[in-house]
Amino acid sequence: MAKPISTETQNEAMKVAKATQKPGQAKEQTKLIALGIEKGIAEYKKQQKSKARDRDKSRKQDIKAKARAAESEVNEDVDVESNSKGHLLPWGLLIISWLGFIGYIVIK
Repeated sequence: MAKPISTETQNEAMKVAKATQKPGQAKEQTKLIALGIEKGIAEYKKQQKSKARDRDKSRKQDIKAKARAAESEVNEDVDVESNSKGHLLPWGLLIISWLGFIGYIVIK
């Protein structure tokens, strides 16, 4: 079901049709021209709305992609920090155990 064309669009189309009216042109012809112009305006508005929706979708996708990228960078930073701390733990335990072993042998 087609949406009815607004009166603003109809008035605009009639103004354009009257502005381009040729001498001796019948009112019926002018009305037909105005109807064609109305349809053109309505189609143009549909296209512009569609383009606006597409731009919105694209913009939202860009925002989501940037958010995901920032989130992954934060996660990578956390992983690097936890890996560096986790890397020191085994070495620290090894050194403490060797010091304990050497201390046990020296005291004995």
